[in-house]
Amino acid sequence: MSAHPPLGSGADFAADPDGLIWALRRLLEARTRPGSPHPDPSVALDLPERLPVDGCGGRAALEALAGPVLDRASRLDHPGFLAHMDPPTPWPAWAAAQWTAATNQNLLHPDTAPVVRALEQRVVAWLAEGFCGMDGGHLVPGSTVGNLTALWAAREVAGATSVVASSAAHLSVAKSAHLLGMELVVVDVDERQRLRVDQLPADLSRAALVLTAGTVATGSIDPLDAGRDAAWRHMDAAWAGPLRFTRHADLLAGVEAADSLALSAHKWLYQPKESGLVLFADTARAHAALSFGSGYLAEPNIGLLGSRAAAAVPLAATLLAWGRSGLAARIEADVDIARQLARLVEADAGLELWAPPVTGVVNWRPRGADPRAVRDRLRGAWVSLCDIGGEQWFRSVAANPAADPGAVVAAVRAAW
Repeated sequence: MSAHPPLGSGADFAADPDGLIWALRRLLEARTRPGSPHPDPSVALDLPERLPVDGCGGRAALEALAGPVLDRASRLDHPGFLAHMDPPTPWPAWAAAQWTAATNQNLLHPDTAPVVRALEQRVVAWLAEGFCGMDGGHLVPGSTVGNLTALWAAREVAGATSVVASSAAHLSVAKSAHLLGMELVVVDVDERQRLRVDQLPADLSRAALVLTAGTVATGSIDPLDAGRDAAWRHMDAAWAGPLRFTRHADLLAGVEAADSLALSAHKWLYQPKESGLVLFADTARAHAALSFGSGYLAEPNIGLLGSRAAAAVPLAATLLAWGRSGLAARIEADVDIARQLARLVEADAGLELWAPPVTGVVNWRPRGADPRAVRDRLRGAWVSLCDIGGEQWFRSVAANPAADPGAVVAAVRAAW
């Protein structure tokens, strides 16, 4: 007997309550087990090499996938996970993400997304308020697309022909310059990985200056008041941007004078992947420059993407659930975790701290040992690696409110 209902019956697209309940229970079961901060990636994937001719049915398919997807996932909420800019996600976002998958609304068309288009603009307005000077924008899959979109606007609106950024800027800045046919000018950084203002080109009148608020390797913040004479000033605030909603908001002083800003919601706003924003000081002008029409569109398509999902729904659920104070409390707790780790490293003669953390990123390493070799021997904890000035360092990013710095240091000690 076929594992699926007859074609055309519509049953494949209707809810299977038993299947959905099983899937939810399986998820909760996996989340309540201890798990690992970094499972062994060499374990073989026990699935057919080629697409099967006949399907096995929805329940059986989920049963086959539950092990590798749920049980063998890195547990980003594990006390020992203090590694990347990838946070655990809150349960309201899980539920809202299921809603968006079930309704499959396409924000390209008002007909397919009559309400969530308005919801996106409401969420954008909530967040733009935290960045004085930004009056709107739209959601993007992350800051790579956000940076590309902003620099595209710089070219179209301000006539920028070059992109100026520090050597510590995210690689998406170089990608964007390449794709847009703009010259890339790379500026040196100082001893704390911040753009050297004294090395900026003398003439910025045709330049889009990219200032980074939270570099990937060290979390450093460029002088955000630099280059006031640039044709366009873009802030890549993918990592540190949400600090604007906390008691650490002054770290981003100067961001209010930007022409555009990119923000990754799937970093310090704790969202599922492919959630970010690009904000503009003059959204109407920027969006007009980035709009395209077509015979099949009821309204112009704004920005790089055509069809896109309702990523604002999980974000709205999280922001409503926590409010501004709840969001601030969670980010501030992460900042405190980073500072606690830094204190533990400084107190241990066998460990070395690169510099006091500024935005929740801690760079450290064991003295006299190969950081990669120690990292590869870790059990029960996980840190990432980065290169700073030609030297390798641990990179611990405080994006997991459940992280235990003491346990991570102890694991490093045991692996040394």
